Amino acid sequence: MSKRNTPQRRHAIITLLAEQGEVSVDELAKRFDTSEVTIRKDLTVLEQNGLLLRRYGGAVPLPQELTSAPNRQLAPFKLAIAKAAVAHIREHARIILDCGSTTAAMIPQLGYKPGLVVMTNSLKVATALREIEHEPTLLMTGGTWDPHSESFQGQVAEQVLRSYDFDQLFIGADGLDIARGTTTFNELLGLSRVMADVAREVIVLAESEKFGRKIPNLELPWSSIHTLITDECLDGEMRLQIEACGVEVICALAG
Repeated sequence: MSKRNTPQRRHAIITLLAEQGEVSVDELAKRFDTSEVTIRKDLTVLEQNGLLLRRYGGAVPLPQELTSAPNRQLAPFKLAIAKAAVAHIREHARIILDCGSTTAAMIPQLGYKPGLVVMTNSLKVATALREIEHEPTLLMTGGTWDPHSESFQGQVAEQVLRSYDFDQLFIGADGLDIARGTTTFNELLGLSRVMADVAREVIVLAESEKFGRKIPNLELPWSSIHTLITDECLDGEMRLQIEACGVEVICALAG
């Protein structure tokens, strides 16, 4: 297979993964006669499209609970939201990327934005950022590792963030409360609020189906949020209520 035939190679990777249950970067590079850097980029793109999960040195299939029909239907919305978010970023901007699948979906598109400075508390995000074209200047919060969110949290991370100022924060949400703001299952809320404090613009990325989830922990109130990027299925009345809180609402079209 020609190593220049990217779509065919990526399709073959998915087929091989289904057959073997696991693949390694080294194995794929040898099989397709290409570099390990190219294979890592392939795996990153495939992961952002919801087709596999990256693991150190390779990849594994998505768990069965993540490949059910409802989640497959959400994948195009997630990608549309991520692309709309990247369209808001200027070249040479200083941004924060919080942990989460929707913010991670922005990463392949960030390669088209030269000169970025990106702060993150996520090892997954940091690793993926190192593989894109026009690799940004990468900053990490450090801190205490939280296995629930798979990110760094705590006072050290908060102190590092307060040492900088940023143009934009891109942050996801477990839920959206029409009366309160974004909600989360994670009880470690301090870092998210510090991220919002040190960014001039706070942009929340979340699918419309997250409205109405009964989640107890308020993460960011609407008064702290400048923009919500969601999908085209957002109810019109809900949109008006959010905009009444002073939040710009962008409904990304899945194409």
